[in-house]
Amino acid sequence: MPAWGRNLRRCLAAVLAALLVFHGGPGDAQTSDLVSRTAFRVCADPANDPMSMQDGSGYENRLAELIASKLDLPVQYTWYPMATGFIRNTLKAGKCDVVMGYAQGHELVLNTNHYMTSVYVLVVPTDGPLAEVTQLSDPRLQGLSIGVVAGSPPATHMARYGLIGKARPYHLVVDRRHESPAVDMLNDLAAGEIGAAVLWGPLAGPLVRRDHPDLTVIPLLHEAAFPKLFYRITMGVRQGEKVWQRKLNSLIRRNQGEIDALLAEAGVPLVRDMGDGMLEVGQ
Repeated sequence: MPAWGRNLRRCLAAVLAALLVFHGGPGDAQTSDLVSRTAFRVCADPANDPMSMQDGSGYENRLAELIASKLDLPVQYTWYPMATGFIRNTLKAGKCDVVMGYAQGHELVLNTNHYMTSVYVLVVPTDGPLAEVTQLSDPRLQGLSIGVVAGSPPATHMARYGLIGKARPYHLVVDRRHESPAVDMLNDLAAGEIGAAVLWGPLAGPLVRRDHPDLTVIPLLHEAAFPKLFYRITMGVRQGEKVWQRKLNSLIRRNQGEIDALLAEAGVPLVRDMGDGMLEVGQ
């Protein structure tokens, strides 16, 4: 081949490589095309009170409405119980484009930047002797029947302090259309069937605010041993959807104040990113 031909091939190869770097490869383009341009398509559990509800009353429903309004799009839901197969049958199947609440670092989804950090809480009667307890190691908890979701991180701490023997376990993975461990646990506490409850704050806080004014929510911020009890919550998108992830990251960053206010109004206990104190919303 003449020298000019070899030079032309090199130039074309360089131009093609530059275009691929700038625009992304064919797989990226196809992946981006899966995201709807006509609706904010949310994958959600229809009965995950108080987070997502088919009647739109959950705080994740309100968060979806907020984000959709910034995109100038309507919200469209794909409903599926958040149990085995949830991601496979919703997000991965291309039926929807975002899960509103997903723990940071989970390999089933591509996480956005986190929009909140929350913590497990101790729930006790407001006027009872446990209202000043702030740690699971407190001797005042000894001998009590304490509700806890089996297999959840606080159960490890409770075992360490000898609280598991009399604990009342509640199921971890359920179809919430038929069973709600958080609601059941708080109802049992209000009825005096258990002496305290240990729950994930984004579940307990809103439920107590709405249904149990005689109960107090105490964030467990002082448990030093492993496992940690605070977690960062993100939105989850399909693996490979980097453009969509970056768009949502930008929306989270620009609207964090509104997101914080929405969550705080719902009763979600918000803590600082390192779990070393409560977040002062609006400060």
